[in-house]
Amino acid sequence: MTTLTMPRLTAGGVELDTSPGAFGALRRSDHLLHDTGALQARMEEDGYLFLPGLLDRDEVLAARRALTDRLATEGHLDPAHPAQDAVARPGSDLIFRPDLALRNPALDRVLYSGAMMDFYARFFGEPVRHYDFTWLRAAAPGKNSSPHADIVYMGRGTFDVLTAWTPLGDIPMDHGGLIVLEGSHHRRDAIADYLSRDVDAYCVNGANAAQIEGGERQWEWDGVLDHDAADLRRRLGGRWLSADFRMGDLLTFTLATVHASLDNHSDRIRLSSDSRYQ
Repeated sequence: MTTLTMPRLTAGGVELDTSPGAFGALRRSDHLLHDTGALQARMEEDGYLFLPGLLDRDEVLAARRALTDRLATEGHLDPAHPAQDAVARPGSDLIFRPDLALRNPALDRVLYSGAMMDFYARFFGEPVRHYDFTWLRAAAPGKNSSPHADIVYMGRGTFDVLTAWTPLGDIPMDHGGLIVLEGSHHRRDAIADYLSRDVDAYCVNGANAAQIEGGERQWEWDGVLDHDAADLRRRLGGRWLSADFRMGDLLTFTLATVHASLDNHSDRIRLSSDSRYQ
C-alpha cells in the first residue's frame, strides 16, 4: 500500500499518516491454516491472525440480512435503498447494539459453529468454549472505536482468550475497518498500568453500578488507551495495519493487542461482531 492508492483515513476525527512507515497491510495467514504450529508461532510474533475467506460467505450474508432486517424495522435505514445495503437514515448515531445478537440463529451459526469453532479447536488443540455474550457493532456514518486492548474489558487477569473480529459485510478501510497496532502485544511494559486495570472495577463494583448496569449512566472508565490513534502510534511505535475486509474474513487477536476502528466515511451502517474463545 502507498499513499497514492490509500483513501484519506481518520480515527476519532484525527487523520492518520498512511505513508509506508506509519501504515501498512495486515499479514495474511490463510496459507497456514493446516499448520497449527505455524499459526501459533505467527500469533506469538504478530499478535493477530488475518484469515481471509475462512468463513462461509453465504452464512455471513444470511447473518447480515438478519441484522439489516431488524435495523430496517426499527427505522434506522434509508427506505429508498435495499435493507441489505444498510444505508443509514440521516442522523443515525448507532455504534454498539449487542441486543441485535440476541435470538439470532443466523449469527450464532457463523460465530459459534462450523468453521469458526473448528478453527479455534485446532488452534488451542482441545475443545473450545466461547463467551455467551456477543459484542455487536452497528457503526453509523462518522462513528469509530477508540484504541484499546481487550484485556481491560474481559480478561479477569488472564490473557488466554482470543478475540474474533468478524466483518458482517464488505468493509473497505474508509467504511470503518479495524486497525491493529503492529507489535503492540510486545509492548506490555510500556502500557503495563493500562493493562492491569479492569473496566468492571469502575462499573460493576462501583458506587454507581446499579445505574450503569441499568443504562442510566455511562461507565466510569471507558477502557480506552488513547483517544488519539495517531499520537498513540508515535508513542508506542509500529504501524497501524488494516485491510479491505470482505464477508467471510476473520481477524483474530490476543487480549493484549492494541486495536481500534477507522472512522466510517460511508453512508452505510458498518456491521461487525466481536466474540471471544478459550
